[in-house]
Amino acid sequence: MNASNRLAVVLLSGGLDSTTVAAITRAQGWRILALTIDYNQRHRIELEHAARVAKALGAERHIVLPLDLTGFGGSALTADIDVPKGGVEPGIPVTYVPARNTIFLSVALGWAEAAGARDLFIGVNALDYSGYPDCRPEFIAAFETMANSATKAGVEGERFRVHTPLMTLDKAGIIAAGQTAGAPLELTWSCYDPTPDGRPCGLCDSCRLRAKGFAEAGMADPAL
Repeated sequence: MNASNRLAVVLLSGGLDSTTVAAITRAQGWRILALTIDYNQRHRIELEHAARVAKALGAERHIVLPLDLTGFGGSALTADIDVPKGGVEPGIPVTYVPARNTIFLSVALGWAEAAGARDLFIGVNALDYSGYPDCRPEFIAAFETMANSATKAGVEGERFRVHTPLMTLDKAGIIAAGQTAGAPLELTWSCYDPTPDGRPCGLCDSCRLRAKGFAEAGMADPAL
């Protein structure tokens, strides 16, 4: 069966990476089910951007699923911990949310199985990824193995695949891929710690990586 007849569940945060992945998915002919997780993140403004992106890319459905992770804490995005502003942190930074991509992909897997989709798309990459362990190829491979042993569809031979089209790209490469795929980059949001008037802080890791990517791509950020 070709891609045009199949559904794909795309994890969509409203950020640069997930928006690019959603655009690539659409450009490849997939029908999109967009999944956004509202985990009561510090930067919940991204939920508004995810909705705009999903609409712009023609997602067949867009679910914003409430899954409050602030009860667990453990991250500057889900607890009363300052977001670092001094430059991109070495190692695994305090903005890492414990097991976030494991949780998100598990939810996406549940929707995919229920909807008859067997393909998941996620915007992880192993270069400009701020050191997060759940953005690495070995994690994706392990999750895919688990998905095919933990689901009715998987054990009956309907194999799930986790697609990571940005895995080997840096931010400049992601921006270029987004442009090629027609991603609405002007609708995206990256900042972890918005100002009180709803603007990007410009200093957190995510803002710095975004600015670096656009500079290296030789273009102005269309969202600013």
